Amino acid sequence: MTMSPFTGIPHAATDFYERLEQDNTKEFWAAHKEEHERDVAGPLRALTDELADDFGEAKLFRPHRDVRFSKDKSPYKTHQGAYVSVAEATGWYVQVSADGLLLGGGCYHMDPARLRAYRAAVDSPGTGQQLESLVATLREGGWEIGGDRVKTAPRGWDREHERIELLRHKTLTCMRWEQDGDVVTTPRLLAEVRDRWEQVRPLVEWLAATDTGPRAGAGR
Repeated sequence: MTMSPFTGIPHAATDFYERLEQDNTKEFWAAHKEEHERDVAGPLRALTDELADDFGEAKLFRPHRDVRFSKDKSPYKTHQGAYVSVAEATGWYVQVSADGLLLGGGCYHMDPARLRAYRAAVDSPGTGQQLESLVATLREGGWEIGGDRVKTAPRGWDREHERIELLRHKTLTCMRWEQDGDVVTTPRLLAEVRDRWEQVRPLVEWLAATDTGPRAGAGR
């Protein structure tokens, strides 16, 4: 199949989600499904296809929400995300919503074995100091460091540990919004996302190295 060239994320993509937030129903989706494909999913697919040689194949998430255990029964997500995995729950992320374009990367889930391996790496002077430096560089570059954390110190760890803030993490991510709408809606966004994801690569690779399970394997 011929790959569609990436031409930008149109303003119609954020408009679609503004309307979906107001009318999150199956009836709205059925009436506007073609718009979602044309203005949201299609452009995101074209973007990630052109980035695949550098980062790996992307997966576009399903638009349907899992409402089985939620009080909110709205059937559709109010954003469209795409994810490139290089290890279990670790990789790069891009998202379109009514708020605009969000870029990120990191690790969004650690099972107990993975979390133990992560904390052992943080505790080790070499790898721990390396992560500390990576996180500081990202913060200085405008990235927001996030993730689930315990409130004080993980069980068995000293609250006075020199890297206690990193040890508190149960997941570790970095995110930033693309502020320039004149870039988002043009082919220039491709180079922008490539550059931003390259900034995140050292963190992604550090986290992937702590993965004790089978690697999903992509990227260079």
